[in-house]
Amino acid sequence: MLTVLLTSPRVAPGLLTWQAWSQLRAAARVLAVPGHPQLPALDAAGVTADVINPPPDARSLADLLAAAVAAADGPVVWLSPPGEHAADELLAVLAVLAVESGVLHGSHDLPGGHLLDVVAVMDTLRASCPWDRQQTHESLTRYLLEEAYEAVETVESGDLTALREELGDVLLQVAFHARIAAESAPEDGGYTIDDVADTLVAKLVRRHPHVFGSVAVSSAADVSANWEEIKQAERAQRSAAAGSGAPSVLDGVPFGQPALSLMAQLRRRAERAGFAESASGSGSGGNSQAAAGIGDELMRVVARAQAAEIDPEMELRSAARRYADRVRDWERSHTRHV
Repeated sequence: MLTVLLTSPRVAPGLLTWQAWSQLRAAARVLAVPGHPQLPALDAAGVTADVINPPPDARSLADLLAAAVAAADGPVVWLSPPGEHAADELLAVLAVLAVESGVLHGSHDLPGGHLLDVVAVMDTLRASCPWDRQQTHESLTRYLLEEAYEAVETVESGDLTALREELGDVLLQVAFHARIAAESAPEDGGYTIDDVADTLVAKLVRRHPHVFGSVAVSSAADVSANWEEIKQAERAQRSAAAGSGAPSVLDGVPFGQPALSLMAQLRRRAERAGFAESASGSGSGGNSQAAAGIGDELMRVVARAQAAEIDPEMELRSAARRYADRVRDWERSHTRHV
């Protein structure tokens, strides 16, 4: 009997299932490739493995394993190279050779384990790709924005299959920025991808006391109210630590975002703090009365959208899509009549 033992390269060596350890200890012979990460763990457990250089093709490997099974006085375990989970071809050849065999998964990836692959690939690219080596936080900023908008595009179009790829592109930007930051010492503002994850986890736990603490809520509105209170406290702490005086409700609002989104966020923050002002009372950065009038009118549109609980940015994007559809319809009609 031959057991093809599969293990995950993302799980620490030695962390195998009870069935896997039982098979290894009961085997008459254990075969493994050179440098297999499980070898030290097997040696520490008193399991001796014979290291072999595997042939490059499944038929030759099957022949080698079949010969080992025929010569062994008991079951044989083939410790497959880490990461090779596609054993179907090998098993098919073994079946043709009439070798009794089966697959045993000795370890399984934890949810999110494949993110380790992202980190490893990013490390390789940063070290080996001329373009990736030249990038900085500043040079990557536009890609961070572009990838986020492309992800939004797939949601708006309902293409959730494409969203999977676009989310990967957004994730790449996170991994890339973290990899660049890791090249600086902590005292110089450096941090790692693990630091990014730790900061995120701490924030999520801190802002969800109804889940991770003893706070009771009865609705999503309660959750939002708690969230805002916690954020205000955080802003106050940051201002005190920075010595920048009294915190503002507008602290942390990114002014680099699109203007409609910016105005909507400013109004939400201000209204939650109790500030009330008619849209027509605002000023404008324009240098003429006409420009000021347009700015005030846009302010009124944002106020109307918020009163109706509508996101003005998303509505404008929807209107832009409808406009684009009308233009394309016109183009097709125009082409037919030319």
